[in-house]
Amino acid sequence: MVQVAAGRHVAAALAAAALFLGPEKVKAQDAEPFEELNQPLDPSAPLDPLPDLGVEWPDLEEEADQQIATAPDTNIAEAAGERSYRVYFQGLEGIEAAGITEQFLQLSTLEANKGDPANAAQIDRRAREDADLLAELLRAYGYYDAAVTTRVEAASAGPVQVVLEAEPGPIYRFAEVRLPGIEAAGENEAALRDAFGVEANAPVNAAAVTAGEAALRAELGRRGYVFADVGALDIAVDHETRTATLELPVRPQGARRFGRVVVEGQRLFSASHIETIARFDQGEPYRTERIDDLRRALVATGLVSSVDIRPVARAGTDIVDLAVALEPAPLRTIAGELGYGTGEGFRLEGSWQHRNLLPPEGAVTLRAVAGTREQLIAANLRRNNFGRRDRVLTATVSAGHIERDAYEANTFQLSAGIERQSNLIWQKKWSWGFGAELIASDETDVDVASGTTRDRTFLIGALPAFLSYDGSNDLLDPTEGFRLSGRFSPEATLQGGFFGYGKAQVDGSAYHPVTDNVVMAGRVRLGSIVGENRDRIAPSRRFYAGGGGSVRGYGFQRLGPRDPIFDDPIGGRSLAEFSIEARVRTSLFDGALGIVPFLDAGNIYTSSLPDIGDLRFGVGVGVRYHTRFGPIRVDVGTPLNRRSGDPRVAVYVSLGQAF
Repeated sequence: MVQVAAGRHVAAALAAAALFLGPEKVKAQDAEPFEELNQPLDPSAPLDPLPDLGVEWPDLEEEADQQIATAPDTNIAEAAGERSYRVYFQGLEGIEAAGITEQFLQLSTLEANKGDPANAAQIDRRAREDADLLAELLRAYGYYDAAVTTRVEAASAGPVQVVLEAEPGPIYRFAEVRLPGIEAAGENEAALRDAFGVEANAPVNAAAVTAGEAALRAELGRRGYVFADVGALDIAVDHETRTATLELPVRPQGARRFGRVVVEGQRLFSASHIETIARFDQGEPYRTERIDDLRRALVATGLVSSVDIRPVARAGTDIVDLAVALEPAPLRTIAGELGYGTGEGFRLEGSWQHRNLLPPEGAVTLRAVAGTREQLIAANLRRNNFGRRDRVLTATVSAGHIERDAYEANTFQLSAGIERQSNLIWQKKWSWGFGAELIASDETDVDVASGTTRDRTFLIGALPAFLSYDGSNDLLDPTEGFRLSGRFSPEATLQGGFFGYGKAQVDGSAYHPVTDNVVMAGRVRLGSIVGENRDRIAPSRRFYAGGGGSVRGYGFQRLGPRDPIFDDPIGGRSLAEFSIEARVRTSLFDGALGIVPFLDAGNIYTSSLPDIGDLRFGVGVGVRYHTRFGPIRVDVGTPLNRRSGDPRVAVYVSLGQAF
């Protein structure tokens, strides 16, 4: 075995000699050591010495240490150990490569390891790697003659300075840009060329060319060229003239129009329902963005885990049918919730849902609540995309018992409605809804005139409707814009006779960025019941205020007039609420933590119009932890003009901003 190893070393020496001298210069007698391979092996024999090529092996650590040691103001003892360092650029001033520094910092080896001290050899190796990286980036921006050198400067104290010195040289430009075949697009040719964006005399910028090709493909799809063929990109660089020629073949192959939907595989939805969800009709010009929209809408139903939409040309026509294959998602959900709220007590809720029990998209939810102050059983039907995209049909039947400071009620309710709602995927400017409610409620409250408790049964019919406009930039965490909504419900009641009244409420909020990290937000809510006095209206249908979504610092529904016996709220026929807060994003937790000082005001009134001269104020501060789903909110408030029974401090926790 020892002789084999020695023979291998000789073979390596021969290979090296042949490489430098040529095989004809290698003598035959140089192969004599191979005869040792036929000798018996002696396991105890030492290794033969390596052949001496006459060149000493370099000591990389020593070379790097010497490089730093010879730099100006270098302390040799410190340079030999591990040091922190800083990176500097020279020579990049005024070049046509905006963003090159940011790209370099994202890919840099020096930057990736800057937090860890390094010795001289490590710093030198990283600097050389980054010099190659910077040169490559410069070439990608059209500086094909770029050269980058490194310089490491170590002072007696402080971080080592690593300098990357660039000589970009002249920028190369396109002498000619050709898109052969694009003329077949006819009147769309100019728009397609504009989408590509790369023209003669433009810098030979790899990122711009890649982005232009992607934009060209997207524009072809937007203009109906679903079967367009974009060929291989060819760029020829002439180093003598410092120019380049670009050629990208384009075959549009004709604009197409939408045809019918064909369902493939499992029929989770019918073709007609998919066409209801789609934002296009048969015969309209084909647009790829409409296909992307349909794909997102199908996934947003919650019934689909994956979608495959394949265009199929209809022979002899310009029609494209869509073959849609859907992979179903789990359709059943069991959920539970346990919580406690001031004024609401402990609350345990459980639900079972089948999201397509009544196809298409007919979700049925069975829900039960068991709490110290609320018990409920309910069944709900929600049919999305009912006859039209984004239109929702809802129907609910419920029976429950609820106990509040203001009243206690046993209620049976039937309701149905049609609405157009906003959601996290498609935040809509306009939302609306209308419906009908039938309610039978046995309620206990305090008769203020006599000072005694009483039981009354109310049969109520209502026709609620709402209309809202959302001009904000985010559903859960808006930073600019405004929102405005109005609700109106004409209601008729049978209790000791027949009477009717109208209930209206207006909500508005606005958001204004003061700086990049501070947003001022304000809210107004006004409500009124006209047509009947407060005492005849069922306690559960009156206005109440106070709590985390109302005037913070006060207990849940604790504002307004109170009864003379138990000092409990009795509700009213009008309300007014105002809020202002500063939403400050801090740098803590990578900017996820926010601080929100706030001032709230409001009250409940017996009259049909609010008296804003008689307001209750609450002040406090909140914490927001911003997640990808929206901020988690914790607010701590205190009443400024508290009455007996009002808490000194109230805490509220929820998801999303207060308004």
